[in-house]
Amino acid sequence: MQKTDLIKQVAKAAEMSQADAAKAVNALIEVVTEALKNGEKVTITGFGTFEVRESAARTGTNPRTKEKITIAARKRPTFSPGSQLRDAVSGKSE
Repeated sequence: MQKTDLIKQVAKAAEMSQADAAKAVNALIEVVTEALKNGEKVTITGFGTFEVRESAARTGTNPRTKEKITIAARKRPTFSPGSQLRDAVSGKSE
């Protein structure tokens, strides 16, 4: 599902215009992104948790030259699904 498909589905489910649904979806994405940039964890009960995890620096190998290289530490966003989402996807939902 692409973002435009998501907007259409939100508009239909919430009985609102696609323009309003687009504003809502974009606002959600913006708020979650800003929170993660500020180091905050975002939890949507039953759906899941977005958070930033740090990957440690490590040694890798350049596949072309076989030369050892250092891969820098970095922050990456992660998502952990909540129990209701896991159950719905696995078919255990009510």
